[in-house]
Amino acid sequence: MRLRAILVSLLLVAPCGVGAQTPAVAPLAAHDAAYELTFGSSRGNDVQGARGSMGYEVVDTCDGWAVRQRLRMTVINADGQSIEMESDYATWESKDGLKFRFHVKQLTDTAVTSQTDGEASLERAGGPGEAKYTTPHDDTKTLPAGTYFPMAHTSAILEAARAGKKFLAIPLFDGTDEHGAQDSSAAILDWKPPFATPHAALSVLPSTRVRLAFFDRQASATTPSYEVGLRYWENGVADDMQMDFGDFVMNAKMAKFQVHPPRC
Repeated sequence: MRLRAILVSLLLVAPCGVGAQTPAVAPLAAHDAAYELTFGSSRGNDVQGARGSMGYEVVDTCDGWAVRQRLRMTVINADGQSIEMESDYATWESKDGLKFRFHVKQLTDTAVTSQTDGEASLERAGGPGEAKYTTPHDDTKTLPAGTYFPMAHTSAILEAARAGKKFLAIPLFDGTDEHGAQDSSAAILDWKPPFATPHAALSVLPSTRVRLAFFDRQASATTPSYEVGLRYWENGVADDMQMDFGDFVMNAKMAKFQVHPPRC
């Protein structure tokens, strides 16, 4: 099982173009959020239980967005043994959606099991690009035309939801492995008016329920490598997640949330 960096496409929205806002769109929310992870279900007998936590920090750097996500899980296997798994994901994405830097480290019982570092760029909005890796080794991958980086990817989903669309399929590059871009598909279930939540900043916003699936870019890849269901608010914050790792499913609920005041 590979722990994908879940936040990347989950908790942040960057408006189209270079971040220009319109009156119909809520301002982008730079914020801190903490999530409690609880065991949902398993397929087969390999995983008997799991628990964990996830922290997410978004910082407005004026020319871009810096994101840091830390995920920690304890997985109990069929023999009753506890396996500690950790993911540390840090990125920077320019507000025009054309430049991206990434660092991802995954550990199992304190041993590093994978790490990727590098940067990526697109020739233009909607155009092709390339990803240059420095870890695990120097390598360059071509990004297909139409590739989105994580925040622009989320923006496209929210814009589709506002427009009443029900499905969106686009390539995504998030830096979580060394194989380049993935295919993504989003099933958009609704566009819900504001409703009461424990967080005043979210209670005044509309939201949408989305199911995301990610596929390796291979002709033989007919099943997703990772799936997640969640609710997005209009400012890009997400909650009520069901994270499907293949062998098992985890539920994630927001335990703490704080919006940062505008800096730029």
